[in-house]
Amino acid sequence: MTLTQKLTQTLESSLVRNTILGVILFNAIILGLETSKPIMAEAGDLIKLLDRLCLGIFVVELLAKLIAYRARFYRDGWNIFDFVIVGISLAPAAEGFSALRALRILRVLRVISVAPNLRRVVEGFVTALPGMASVFMLMSLIFYIGAVMATKLFGMGCAACTPEQAADFDLWFGTLGRSGYSLFQIMTLESWSMGIVRPVMEVYPQAWMFFVPFIMMTTFAVVNLLVGLIVNSMQDAHQEDAVASTDAYRTDIQSKLEAVEAKLDRLIADRKD
Repeated sequence: MTLTQKLTQTLESSLVRNTILGVILFNAIILGLETSKPIMAEAGDLIKLLDRLCLGIFVVELLAKLIAYRARFYRDGWNIFDFVIVGISLAPAAEGFSALRALRILRVLRVISVAPNLRRVVEGFVTALPGMASVFMLMSLIFYIGAVMATKLFGMGCAACTPEQAADFDLWFGTLGRSGYSLFQIMTLESWSMGIVRPVMEVYPQAWMFFVPFIMMTTFAVVNLLVGLIVNSMQDAHQEDAVASTDAYRTDIQSKLEAVEAKLDRLIADRKD
């Protein structure tokens, strides 16, 4: 076995994977402690040293993968993901790079590339993106139509409104953009009733005929359709992993059986001789 093969086997071992996972979680705790001024005042140097140590481990891991996998390293999207995350952490702390330094917390996302179950979730989400595009287009059309209707119905002036109500109506539905934002708030069901809809119904008692169908279409239909697409994609990804594992197991068993048969054939041949 060559050195590259040994290095690859070591990197793919459960011990190394679990160790890297532990370092990622430990580093997440360290990065959280850096946000506490009292803790940094007491043990700031130690925390920064531990942070650099964790980063050093990640760099060594990536270098080992580059040596072991060589060109194959760039064929795996998760390796590129790790490379970008660690590269951001190595950005200098000079002026203009402070935002990048704040992105060091993204190292925690490396848990996704290390934990198979989390990888399956993300892969299922990515697989669902093409189907989600159609749903987003449908939702955009619904929001555009709703925003135009809401602006014309509630934001184009109100003779029966008090000055305070008129100001609120203009804030919620005075322009197409404001109407779209208000409808998004209504879709999320965040203070939609007492915050927007009921004040509107005080002036327009029949306004529920607009808001209730909008909520039914967006919150309970389109959003659940998105969730269904993601769940189906995750199930498909899980089934593919199960099939791949089964095929690998069968291949391994088949190779072992062939090896046993070959040994038996040699034993039989030796006895005949």
